[in-house]
Amino acid sequence: MTALPTVGDVAQAAGVSRQTVSNVLNAPQVVRDDTRDRVQAAIDRLGYRPHASARRLRTRVSSTIGVRLPFVDRDGVSGAVLDRFLHELAEHADARGMRIMLFAARDHDDEIAQYRRLRDGADVDAVVVTATSYDDPRIDWLATERMPFVAFGRPWGSPHADDPGRPWVDVDGFAGTREATAHLLGRGLRRIGWLGWPEGSGTGEDRRAGWAEAMAAAGVDAAELEVLSLSAEDVASLARSTVERRLGGRTPDAAGLDALVCASDSLALGAMMAVREAGHPRFPVVGFDNTPVSAALGLSSVDQCLDLVAIAALELLLGDTGERVLPPGDPGIRAPHRLIPPRLVVRRSTPLTPTG
Repeated sequence: MTALPTVGDVAQAAGVSRQTVSNVLNAPQVVRDDTRDRVQAAIDRLGYRPHASARRLRTRVSSTIGVRLPFVDRDGVSGAVLDRFLHELAEHADARGMRIMLFAARDHDDEIAQYRRLRDGADVDAVVVTATSYDDPRIDWLATERMPFVAFGRPWGSPHADDPGRPWVDVDGFAGTREATAHLLGRGLRRIGWLGWPEGSGTGEDRRAGWAEAMAAAGVDAAELEVLSLSAEDVASLARSTVERRLGGRTPDAAGLDALVCASDSLALGAMMAVREAGHPRFPVVGFDNTPVSAALGLSSVDQCLDLVAIAALELLLGDTGERVLPPGDPGIRAPHRLIPPRLVVRRSTPLTPTG
């Protein structure tokens, strides 16, 4: 097997020192034109390629963004959201000359350890944090260490939510569920129920608030909102059981429901199964996330516009048009927090809503 050419081989072929070859590779502006041309000709002739790991350690630039790939241990419906986001992020990053590196971590502490390893090895220039939670320790560590990052999701419960050094991009779930509820109300439905997650989810509470505001604007008081509210873990089978218990063998109308707006497509799928098996296939149900499952089943859903989320995330790392990660707080990054408006996609599960 023929050995790969080295810097020394290039230097000998071009009749220059190893340092001159290094300068041509890393700081060509300091080398005379004729010398640079001679070295480049030797590089091309020998087929020399710089060692990527050594170059990263020397320049501390990898043109790579790290993202943890979490394990989805439920019904897999909502996991499609992250898959779509990663696809959009990789596609738009490639257009900026950046790559995406996926890595695994057991929990937040392990993820922080991975951040440290990736940073110290110059393997990534920045990270995208997903699945943010209340008082997220990952955000605190990244901000303290001044490691470039952007969070997909607001840092719920943090006193630093408006800190420009803690950039985030999120989808306006409040606006999405409010629009879905308003559409149903606009068709004459009044008792529109809410199927959300148990307390403790900032995202879930934000989405419920959008439903509640639209209902309150229609004259529904706080006591009735509580009656119309259901909750289940984000698993279709559990959502199905919850709705079945609410129906109790009755028709949805007799159970006090005209329609359901749900915090996710997993919940909406469970709700749809429950009402259809009860003999009411045209009972209106709206989900959230616009997953492939919702499209396949004709389930109306709120689309998160993940292409816009990915574009905004990259703008918060690279600036509007740049191709290199900027340091935290750089003036080239405008508006460090972005709230992306979603859009309602109407399908057969809300037959009373116009499709045109």
